[in-house]
Amino acid sequence: MSLLRKKTIEQSIADTDEPEYQLKKRLTAVDLTVFGIGVIIGAGIFTLTGRAAKDFAGPGIALSFVLAAICCALAALCYAEFSSTVPVSGSAYTFSYFSLGEIFAWIIGWDLLLELMLGASVVAQGWSTYAALFLDQIGLGWPESIGPDSSVNVLAMLLIIVLTILATIGIKESLRVNLVLVAVKLFVVLFVIVAGLFYINGDNLTPFIPPSVPAESGEVSITTPLFQALFGFTPSTFGVMGLVSGASLVFFAFIGFDVVATTAEEAKNPQRDLPRGILGSLAICTVLYVLVCIVITGMVNYQDISSEAALAEAFRSVGRPGFATLISAGAVAGLTTVVLTLMIGAARVVFAMSRDHLVPAKLGITHPKFGTPYRLTLGIGLVVAVVAGVTPIGKLEEMVNIGTLAAFTLVSIAVPLLRKRRPDIQRSFRVPGNPVVPILAALICIYLMLNLSLETWLRFAIWMAIGFVIYFVYGYRKSRVGESERTGESTRA
Repeated sequence: MSLLRKKTIEQSIADTDEPEYQLKKRLTAVDLTVFGIGVIIGAGIFTLTGRAAKDFAGPGIALSFVLAAICCALAALCYAEFSSTVPVSGSAYTFSYFSLGEIFAWIIGWDLLLELMLGASVVAQGWSTYAALFLDQIGLGWPESIGPDSSVNVLAMLLIIVLTILATIGIKESLRVNLVLVAVKLFVVLFVIVAGLFYINGDNLTPFIPPSVPAESGEVSITTPLFQALFGFTPSTFGVMGLVSGASLVFFAFIGFDVVATTAEEAKNPQRDLPRGILGSLAICTVLYVLVCIVITGMVNYQDISSEAALAEAFRSVGRPGFATLISAGAVAGLTTVVLTLMIGAARVVFAMSRDHLVPAKLGITHPKFGTPYRLTLGIGLVVAVVAGVTPIGKLEEMVNIGTLAAFTLVSIAVPLLRKRRPDIQRSFRVPGNPVVPILAALICIYLMLNLSLETWLRFAIWMAIGFVIYFVYGYRKSRVGESERTGESTRA
């Protein structure tokens, strides 16, 4: 029995009709685009911008966002082809199962779980920082002993609990709330751009790319990017390498578009609407990101930017505390949508894995009334709440990025492989320039991964080791495809 055994496309689509694992098809192109914007615009603008500019790239952080966006755009084309061709829950996990084989599907599914669950935890922590700031600005306050900088971040945990209940009730209901919050968030982002233009100081944008500065010790350490350690570069920040390191960090800001693909099974017209939702949300958010970066680094010297609440503190620094209050309120609304969307995406990935019996099948059973995988949603919510509540802020972003980049790499490689193996499949959207574009996407993703720290790679290796143990102890033996092989049933190859 091969680790590369594949689930056929026909079987993947047929599985969506099973009553116990059937999701309701309720989402339109507008829903999907809002879904994507809801998760993309969040931590990148409200929390990561300041830290990445201050520690890695200076005003050039705008270029770091462009680099990350190019990488995502290439990968997004690959996701658009797959999700519109095979509209099944699971995103990259499902795509890799029928194109690369079961072991790769497990690796990607495990990566996506890392990306989405940790991503929700990271953003919940960012939300708690802005929520505490907002409560303080309106005179209510929040106890520091259970606030963002305490040992137990109760604010973040409360957010997760509320959103878990909402995600359990239903995806359409969740997206109605999402639509309102996204509208608030977009208003605030546009407000930052327009209002901030009046406070830009050209001196703050010079030099746009600060000269490279050696790391404090000048020696390789656990925080040194792997690329620098492997090829003997002197550990440094800023300069060209700082732009790349910044791109590797702010890549976290773009992870939303692939979450759109996890809802493929719930789209009314996936062949038409999924490419629009994926590519449209990515394009809109990239433009907004770059403009916000230029405004913020123009308002405040990059060395003085707040690492935790960059937008609000920028306006406070120019004597506009009222603007800061408005931005904090927008961040609270905006980051709420990100956490909600990531949790829905995580539940849909594990749902697909449970339907294939790589994790216990009973976990993925949908609720008879709500039509959601309620057991998984509640379980994931519990884990995310604990991680967000007790993990120090700023320790999880790179872990999210490396899991995402690994998944993007395998999805990009899978496109030309499936084109060759199954040219007969009807594809409503095709990646232009195949196989050059998918291969280029994979190479860029690998390069960005190499610019993450040694510490991140070590943690990633531990996470993958745990995943392999679970697969070989449980998933490999219980696999639905494997069971078909053992009983001699056809897998429709």
